[in-house]
This record gives sequence, structure tokens and C-alpha cells, in this order.
Amino acid sequence: MIQRTDRDIDQELVVRAQAGDKRAFELLVVKYQRRVARLLSRLIRDQNEIEDVSQESFIKAYRALPSFRGESAFYTWLYRIAINTAKNHLSTLGRRPQLLADYEDEEGESLDAAAQIPDYHTPETELSNRQIVSTVNAVVDELPSELRTAITLREMDGLSYEDIAAVMNCPIGTVRSRIFRAREAIASKLRPLLDIVGRDKRW
Repeated sequence: MIQRTDRDIDQELVVRAQAGDKRAFELLVVKYQRRVARLLSRLIRDQNEIEDVSQESFIKAYRALPSFRGESAFYTWLYRIAINTAKNHLSTLGRRPQLLADYEDEEGESLDAAAQIPDYHTPETELSNRQIVSTVNAVVDELPSELRTAITLREMDGLSYEDIAAVMNCPIGTVRSRIFRAREAIASKLRPLLDIVGRDKRW
């Protein structure tokens, strides 16, 4: 028996929803509402605004569902709607997200900050490890929105470069550049902490 993929299941629910099955769309909302909220939290700070924009995103997706043809995965289509809704929301409030020029840097995989973190689990390093996590979160929050979105989709949601490119409506080379620059920013802040955690580690 052929095992159905996550995308297959989503597509089945979409078809049912397009046929008028509201319960099918509710299942998609339940599946993705936390992921959408997490994505939006990297673009919007206020929790009430996140909830409002998230709800608006799902309403837009439901209304646009008849036009969804399955050419991309449902979640990439949904994430794109959420990001555009967030940008429109911020623009209306005069808080247009900072956009970065597109760089076609193909070295996006050359620096993986997470792989550089020493794998220590001793009580002595717990504080330092918490500092590392706090530092990473702080750096990500301060990144320009395009970098923040790209690194969030890659590291938190595990999307492929192709899917991120579809969500952000930009070339894969641009995605690689944004992720590279985000990782570089994170790594520059982590180096002092990593020197403390493991002075024998070389970057």
C-alpha cells in the first residue's frame, strides 16, 4: 500500500473543503494555526495583533480556496497569505517591515550556526546554554523581516529552500542569501558565548 504524504492529506482536505466540507477546512486550521502564529510572531510583536492577523489569514485562505489548484503545497500557499496579510497590517499601521535588497549569494549553506554549538550537557554549562538560546532568539527578533522570515521557515518549520522561495515569492538564491546573512548575524553574537562554553573549540 502506498503511504500518503502530509501533502497528500492536506490536498485531500482542500478538495473536501472546496466541495463545501467546512469541517475539512477546520482540520487544516487546527493543523496550521500554531505554525502560522509562530511565523507571524517573527513579524508582529503584539500577541493580540498576531491572533487578529492569523484569523484574517485563515479567512482569506478560506475565501481564496476555490482558486487553489494544488500547484504548490497547501502550507506554502497559506504561509504566503499570512506573510502578505502581516505586511499589509503593518503597512496600515505605518510600521512597514524593513526590506532588504536581494542578493544572489549561493553560499547559504556555508555557515550553519547551530552545528557550531558545542554539545555539552553538564550542570556547569546550563546557564551558558540558556544564554545561547536567549541570544539566538534576541538576534532573530532584531533581524530585518525578510531575514527573520527566511530563517524561521528554515530552522523552526523545516521548510526546504524551494518551499521558502515559494512562500516568500523570491528566487532560491535570494532565500540562500537571506538565510546565510541571518546565520552570520547569529554566529557573530554567539562567538563570545561559545568561547566561554568551550575555549578549545575553533571557529
